[in-house]
Amino acid sequence: MKHTIIDGIGPFFRRHPEGRINWSKIPFAALQRAGGLCPDIRRELPEDFDRFCRRAAAWGFNTITLDDLAHLYLSPHYPAPLRSLLMDYAGLYHELVAIARRHGLAVWFTTDIMFYPRDEAQKLERPPLKRAIAELEKALHYVFERYPDIGGIIFRIGESDAHDVTGDFLSRLVIRSPRQGRHLVERLLPVFERYQRLLIFRTWSVGAFSVGDLLWNRDTYDRLFRDIRSPNLLVSIKYGESDFFRYLPLNPRFSRSGQRKIIELQARREYEGFGEFPSFIGSDYQAYRDAIKELPEVVGMSVWGQTGGWSHYRRLTLLQPEAVWNDINVWTCIRLFRDGVTVEGAVRSYFQQHAMTGRWDRLLEMLECSERVIKTLLYTDDFANRRIYFRRLRVPPLLAVYWDHIFINGALRKIHRCFVFDGEAKIRQAREAIHDLRRMGELAREVGLSGSDIVFMTDTLTLLALARVYYFRDVESAALQELEAAVTRYRETHGKRAYQVHVDTRPWRISRRRLKRLFAILLRERRGYRRFDRLFVLRGLALVYSVVRVFHRRLVPEFARQQAMGIDTIFK
Repeated sequence: MKHTIIDGIGPFFRRHPEGRINWSKIPFAALQRAGGLCPDIRRELPEDFDRFCRRAAAWGFNTITLDDLAHLYLSPHYPAPLRSLLMDYAGLYHELVAIARRHGLAVWFTTDIMFYPRDEAQKLERPPLKRAIAELEKALHYVFERYPDIGGIIFRIGESDAHDVTGDFLSRLVIRSPRQGRHLVERLLPVFERYQRLLIFRTWSVGAFSVGDLLWNRDTYDRLFRDIRSPNLLVSIKYGESDFFRYLPLNPRFSRSGQRKIIELQARREYEGFGEFPSFIGSDYQAYRDAIKELPEVVGMSVWGQTGGWSHYRRLTLLQPEAVWNDINVWTCIRLFRDGVTVEGAVRSYFQQHAMTGRWDRLLEMLECSERVIKTLLYTDDFANRRIYFRRLRVPPLLAVYWDHIFINGALRKIHRCFVFDGEAKIRQAREAIHDLRRMGELAREVGLSGSDIVFMTDTLTLLALARVYYFRDVESAALQELEAAVTRYRETHGKRAYQVHVDTRPWRISRRRLKRLFAILLRERRGYRRFDRLFVLRGLALVYSVVRVFHRRLVPEFARQQAMGIDTIFK
């Protein structure tokens, strides 16, 4: 592949304060002190970045991505304190770009469409598109003239900064329709052609507005990209029709002819442990590789090695020995997609290159066990195998785990029973997965890897195995007591490392029959919209939700309202 890309934000988190971390982009506010960059961070960060670049290049990557355009652009309209801060960033970024280029890495920068100084962003309810594109065009000219070694800009139009983002800039969603997205590309692509840089357009979206189905809807994709041809345009697409989950077939947009494309992969699995335990992706990614290898339009692969999700976990990929599970996934990605090897070949070469003890096939067996365990215990296959859409989103196949939270409650019990027809089979699957976990502990010791990570994985996923009994059998006080006692032991054993486990076994009042009817009304199993979707689900439901949110706040829990961009976004 021509482009082998990895995100380079890990070094920026080395001195991040304790607590929950937003891994969606560089934590700019945490780098600053008294209106400028923290001197210790300014001194140490280039050293970490140099080590990261050296290793990434040695492994076979040729491009590194950094955040973000907002901190490169020194607008004449910014106030003096902000301009002074951005001058500090300019010095840092010139040094980092030089380091990357010294290791043979191209450098691409990300940008949300569109970013604003914080005070201005907080006042904007509907940012004007015309003004945003004009300012973005100025920013591109400014940056391309002052940073000749920056090779491309990655546009993110479908997601903006979360509620918890602090700092001098905030982003807001500006592109609301395919027509507006097309106007953006047509207006700005000539700038990239003039300077011979790459415009990388991400189709990822959280489902807001009529462009929110760009990731999977061929009509939306065609309305935005039809007949746009340029060697300076790349379209970046996640491997599936949703976020980085299992049980997703290859996104059919890869076979849509026209533009050159990049496939997005994730090595640090944000929904599957954040690298605290093994969550191997070998067989899934090999299947994706085999499916796209005959598609000439797919010219690159982008590995998110650190970016994504919210959690208190802090292992830094390619920088710390404890990040071994992330590193193995990164290595596997580059070997599969660049070198065309098999999973077995990738694991064997990792074993040999890192002088591990024992036998390489023991490492392979352990990683294959981790794949089975993740697919069995984090996911419920009867639900995960269903192709379900709600409004403009493909419904995630993961029900009870969200980032570093585990939910066990009456609502999920009822939902599981709507989609699973043989609950006893799911309980047996869970028990078999526990045997795989025990085997993983034995294999990890044989190859000299952390047994404590497998213990943590076992204790965490055992809670999900116990939840299966609660979901699929008649509730007995003894079973509930066993579950609650296991949760208590888990918290006491793992302390701050533990997932946040939310248990509420109070019955959910809606009957299963009514819930199924509701699902039949609101959810669909085909990509195309039904007439009812166009008349009500896409439009009227947004109004209904806004009323429910105001008058029945308990029906929309605070976690859903405040995490990331908030659940409100998918109803826009």
